[in-house]
Amino acid sequence: MVPVGPADRFDAFRALADRCGRPGDRLIESLAEARAGTADGPEAWAPAVAARIGLPAAAALGPASYYADLAAPHGRRHVRVCSATACFASRGGRHLTDVEQELGVTAGTASPDGETSVQAVRCLGYCYAGPAALDGDTPCTGAALAAQLARREPPRAPEIPAADDTGDPVLLGGVLWDEPAWQVWPQAVTNRTPHDVHQEVAASGLRGRGGAGFQVAAKWAAAGRHPDTVVVANGDEGDPGSYADRLLMEADPGRVLEGLALACFACGARRGMVLVRSEYPRALARLREAVGQAYADGHLGPSVHATTTALDIQVVEGAGSYVAGEETALIAGLEGSRGCARPRPPYPTERGLWDAPTVVNNVETLAAVPWIVARGGAEYARRGASGETGTKLVCLAERFARPGAYEVELGTPVRRIVTELGGGLKDGAELVVLQVGGPLGGFLAAEALDVPLTEAALAARGAALGHAGLVAFDASVAPEDVLRHLWQFAAAESCGACSPCRVGSRRGLEMASAGGPPGEEYRRLSRVLAEASLCAFGRRIPPAVRSLARAYGERLAGWDQ
Repeated sequence: MVPVGPADRFDAFRALADRCGRPGDRLIESLAEARAGTADGPEAWAPAVAARIGLPAAAALGPASYYADLAAPHGRRHVRVCSATACFASRGGRHLTDVEQELGVTAGTASPDGETSVQAVRCLGYCYAGPAALDGDTPCTGAALAAQLARREPPRAPEIPAADDTGDPVLLGGVLWDEPAWQVWPQAVTNRTPHDVHQEVAASGLRGRGGAGFQVAAKWAAAGRHPDTVVVANGDEGDPGSYADRLLMEADPGRVLEGLALACFACGARRGMVLVRSEYPRALARLREAVGQAYADGHLGPSVHATTTALDIQVVEGAGSYVAGEETALIAGLEGSRGCARPRPPYPTERGLWDAPTVVNNVETLAAVPWIVARGGAEYARRGASGETGTKLVCLAERFARPGAYEVELGTPVRRIVTELGGGLKDGAELVVLQVGGPLGGFLAAEALDVPLTEAALAARGAALGHAGLVAFDASVAPEDVLRHLWQFAAAESCGACSPCRVGSRRGLEMASAGGPPGEEYRRLSRVLAEASLCAFGRRIPPAVRSLARAYGERLAGWDQ
């Protein structure tokens, strides 16, 4: 028998879908249409969707039972309530109970008449104004959330506050000062080469802003300029506490698309895609509108600006899954499968979407590319910190006196961001613990904020930069509740592809819910999670729990193992 290596691994779903024209996102969209307005489980409607496309029932039941948006019952009125960290910190999680009582519907169910359903989700990107909910596609935020959903008060959803701390923003020029997008692309595609663009990005030292921090130019080079290369803009910004990508996609979608176009040009790709979280309906609409305008203006199409360059861009809606933001899980979702992480190698740049070389960059990363190409990689590299160049959007959550998205240079002290930009906590509350980069990013004690905002410096403190969302906890939330919330997030969002994470996250939640120090069993569990999990999600759980325990000290004794 000839051994089959990782690069030759047979995927039955891919083989079936390939014979049916690779339905991919069309399958997910069809499932979402079938789900709308029904409280029935996927087994009642998903097989018919599969049959229409020519796939077996299991091909539709898999994603329909996996993605949160598809698995949750939907009444004629569907309300999504944010239960993520920033909204949890704002009210200690009590807002969800208030909504359930006000509407008479428990989260995860629909009313008996099928009129109203409630779904608890993570996150809606209104961390600066939480707690938050989407009533259909209408956002509601603030202390009077339940009253807004009961329609006793009008819905309120303020725009994202944004400010620049650099003096020369890379990312916020269009948001703050209406600097037009698509100023770099026409000149690049007509007068420069793909190598020129790649070299400028290489000189800039730009790293991915989605959490992994990989060198962007190195990832582009790994795709080898294969003509079938696909570049994906990852707008599945799932880290609770971050809304930078939502800001860019809603307020300056042209810049995101221009960065994607430049990335495609440098990679030799003729196809680009943007994946947008379903929790961001306005961003989805703005990007689709911007793509249509880009085609009309000649920026996209079979002969871009009368050159031999062809480029098509498609916008795809996600279906609700945190782990589906991990690049292999994201690719699985784009193919119409469950958004589970896949073993590597092969890496996506070698065999990704439908086995084509695939480059995945997050939205903020791509939004920086037009500035770099226009001003030069060396100019960008002069900004930021040694080894971590450039600027970063930092999102401050609702507990701060001045919440919002701030563009700062990497290396800016976290304490300065908290006290000067954020103004400390509102109403004179005292900061106890700061979450950095999402629940699995890590936590810092109030007295441990004298650290530069860089991946290396935060990692030395047991935290991670991630999307750089900052969520403040004051004394009104008990440490035990924060610990349990972290484990609830891990257990709910584990994709289930590997048993260390699937079983370990649930067992950790049981231990946290039991109270008291976890003991020797947790030491073993922590080692298995950190060493044997398939992807970074499971591996990050123990360090995040450890950083939380160290930040709270004796009150979470035993969890700092």
